[in-house]
Amino acid sequence: MARVQSWIREALLGAPGETRADYAAIPAADREDGDEREGEREERDGEMGGDGMGGKDGVALFEYAIFLLLGCAMLWSWNMFMACATYFQRRFSSSPWILANFQSMIIVVSTVTNLGGTLLLSSRQATANYPRRIATSLIINVAVFTLLALSTVLFRHASATPYLLFTLVCVFFAALSTGFSQNGVFAFVNRFGGTCTQAIMTGQGVAGVLPAIAQIVSVLAIPPSVGTDAEDPAGASPKSAFAYFLTATAVSGLCLALFLLLLRRHAISLSTPANSPTTPTAAKKSVSLLVLLRKLRWLAFAIWLSFTVTMVFPIFTQSILSTRPLASNPARVFQPDVFIPLGFLLWNVGDLSGRLACGFPGLTTASPRVLALAAVARIVFVPIYLLCNVKGAGARVESDLFYWIVQLAFGASNGWIGSCCMMAAPSFVEEEEREACGGFMGLALVVGLTTGSVVSFFVL
Repeated sequence: MARVQSWIREALLGAPGETRADYAAIPAADREDGDEREGEREERDGEMGGDGMGGKDGVALFEYAIFLLLGCAMLWSWNMFMACATYFQRRFSSSPWILANFQSMIIVVSTVTNLGGTLLLSSRQATANYPRRIATSLIINVAVFTLLALSTVLFRHASATPYLLFTLVCVFFAALSTGFSQNGVFAFVNRFGGTCTQAIMTGQGVAGVLPAIAQIVSVLAIPPSVGTDAEDPAGASPKSAFAYFLTATAVSGLCLALFLLLLRRHAISLSTPANSPTTPTAAKKSVSLLVLLRKLRWLAFAIWLSFTVTMVFPIFTQSILSTRPLASNPARVFQPDVFIPLGFLLWNVGDLSGRLACGFPGLTTASPRVLALAAVARIVFVPIYLLCNVKGAGARVESDLFYWIVQLAFGASNGWIGSCCMMAAPSFVEEEEREACGGFMGLALVVGLTTGSVVSFFVL
């Protein structure tokens, strides 16, 4: 335990007395070999007419897949807490106040913790060990998801307040993990090029789709507990929640193993000492956040506003019910325990589609002002949500299909704007500023999530 604590402390603050200028980077000899391999890749790419992602370039395809998985792991915990809304509704049903506010509390704790961690990590560029930060985030995820899975069995009869506190502690550490991951991955990926950045953004979209699918499958595959339907039609079986959280543990464990394999392939160490002969001697340039803000002001504004507006979607999604009343005994898909996760799934399918669209040059833009205007236009989705059946109070538009289309469109706009901003940002800064640029854009994203989480308290 002491060793783990020491590792996390060093990942956050850097090793005591550490002055190395770079993360445990690719050794000089490996870089020379890597340059030769890169030249060979470029020759192959020219012959293939592609970007090196074809079957002939197994290393590039492997790296793309790893960064896609890292992007998936980065947001898995966030989407897990959102998609599992019906389970938490059942657990907190004995307290009306907690039932009405737990989603907003989860969002605030998550985003504020993520913001604080990201700010601290961003201020410590000179001693940053980005691979260690990534590995630390995955280890924390494995621990948190395992505890949540066990809680569905061990704390089944806990009252609402203690279980809320336990949940918020888990949210705190999951958000801290996300901070490590966002800061580390977006900086680390700039060593591998823009294609891998797009892989991360796509992975984040996948992270939204898979937890929602896992939640729906676990609910449909495992029958409700005895008495659940009578006491709470919206409730989800603790057994399905156990399987759901255990799946998240497996995903994080797989990502950790594959990430360590990536580091091994590039001879990158998680614990290279400061005086190691493989450590670069040139000092890493520490870039002021104000300098980056001046160069990236429109892109930072676009991604901040886009994710601020996005934060209304979890509040509306867990509150909007099917227009078909439960009294009519509708099909299972229209009952809350499936309808609500389905809403999350459709939003995230749209989000993933928007991110995938950025893989086609003709469907993207690098214009900061166009992206800023697109982010402003997304505000229109807030009043559109109010046309749906919010909290069963009746819908202005009596159609579940209308709601599903809104979810798809809102998600697609989020994925497209976010990916375009992250992919365009490195082209507006100097070469030596690109690592810091990735961390800065990640910070703008987190500030947007935090702002939106505060606003979410006043939406409904």
